[in-house]
Amino acid sequence: MASVTVLITGATSGIGLSLFEEYVNAGHQVIACGRNKEKLSTLSQRGAQVCAFDVTVPQSIKQNTESIGELDLLILNAGDCIYIDDVMKFDGQSFANVIGTNLTSIGWLLQYLLPKVKRGGQVVLVSSSATILPFPRSEAYGASKAGLDYLANSLRLDIAKYGIDVTLVHPGFVKTPLTDKNDFPMPFLLTSEQAAKRMFKGIQSRKKYLHFPKRLTLLLKLFSYLPAVVWQSIILRNHTT
Repeated sequence: MASVTVLITGATSGIGLSLFEEYVNAGHQVIACGRNKEKLSTLSQRGAQVCAFDVTVPQSIKQNTESIGELDLLILNAGDCIYIDDVMKFDGQSFANVIGTNLTSIGWLLQYLLPKVKRGGQVVLVSSSATILPFPRSEAYGASKAGLDYLANSLRLDIAKYGIDVTLVHPGFVKTPLTDKNDFPMPFLLTSEQAAKRMFKGIQSRKKYLHFPKRLTLLLKLFSYLPAVVWQSIILRNHTT
């Protein structure tokens, strides 16, 4: 594979950091984006171009990405997860914050970065296998990722005439700072390095839809065909509410 220029959001931790390692080790030019300037400084010492901004602040995105040149690959990976712990005291602010970080920000990122993607390039949107079936306490996270799924599939239709591919990614449970706070079983848990290797390979193959580990995602898809009372009882049995 010829060297490409790839921009990765959320590159300072979790899957984003492991993706950074994959692309740098493969000899590609990486633009690492995140909020943590100290961690970005460390990445810059690895030869990466770094870009510090908060994805929820449109003006910051605009100012800090203006100097970025053409991109072969745009990986929009940054995200957050906040659970609705007491549904009868629904936290509207937390809901809005998650939607803002995981979904609304993508619109701003596309506004400022999509014009930089070359013909023949690729856009990667990192969603979640949580959109296959609903999970308890995931009203905010699940809604944001379900919206991202629709955005990716709609974007693919409109952007095809520009010769740009869209890859939608549904990771399963991956050990990251976000999932470290989970208090429920996470079957088939992967390391961020394992997830990044799967993504690197799938992105390189220009897959439209990438989901892993398949022993989890296919199981969830199977559950979705069962009567609701069956899969709901299975999920509730394995989650703290």
